[in-house]
Amino acid sequence: MKFGINAFLWTAAFQEKNLPLIPKVKAMGFDGIELCAFDFATFPAAKIRKELEANQLEATFCTALTGTQNIGSADDSIRNGTIEFMKTAINAAGEAGAQSIAGPFCSAVGWLPGRRRTEDEWKRAVEALASLGPVLDSAGINMAIEPLNRFETFFLNTAADAVKLCDEINHPRIGILFDTFHSNIEEKSIPDGYRTVAKHLKHVHTCENDRGTPGSGHVDWKGVFQALRDVKYDGWCVIETFGPSIPEIAAAACIWRDLAPTAESIATDGLKFLKSL
Repeated sequence: MKFGINAFLWTAAFQEKNLPLIPKVKAMGFDGIELCAFDFATFPAAKIRKELEANQLEATFCTALTGTQNIGSADDSIRNGTIEFMKTAINAAGEAGAQSIAGPFCSAVGWLPGRRRTEDEWKRAVEALASLGPVLDSAGINMAIEPLNRFETFFLNTAADAVKLCDEINHPRIGILFDTFHSNIEEKSIPDGYRTVAKHLKHVHTCENDRGTPGSGHVDWKGVFQALRDVKYDGWCVIETFGPSIPEIAAAACIWRDLAPTAESIATDGLKFLKSL
């Protein structure tokens, strides 16, 4: 098992000025950094890969759909534009040396149309996501699709639905990112949620129930790690939280207060706690 920290702690768009975060994360004791970006015009993929290699640090990558992006949209221009965004993101992640790309890839985070998803939306999403398989093969990375809680998306909320989605996509590189924060809201049992997604589990976000330091809240961590052992998961466990100086992320995640004495203590204290498990 490997432990990582998401760069959202410091930035919503990893740029050349953020390269010093790589040795910093290495010095903290993490095995890897989870890179993040929503725009790839100035994403310094080659320089990131070089810095990762120099520091013997590994990487994963995350992004999300925003604005009007919707991979299941009936509007061909919106759907095709979203597919092109995903192709660009996958290639950028691969060029930077990331092992995977993860995030909510069905509809834009925060878009709540006031209804359930439709069967047609579902079918279009399955077809569109399946079309990304050859791009993932070419980049040599996996994709982990994340179910979010009901307050952030209407499209994909539960472990069971995420499994259904991946079953229908049916591509070996496409699986599930399962996050303790979201599952704390949507699942009857977080550990059982991990057992449910086991055959498609490709990535784990280890987040406390309030996005604060892992171990400081009421997530059933012993149960979670027992479930991960039960399903023989040996991949990434990444702490994902959001720094208070990033307004666009604070707004999306509804963080209106300090979650710990310092933002970085969430990383250092959280890593110590997770390793103890």
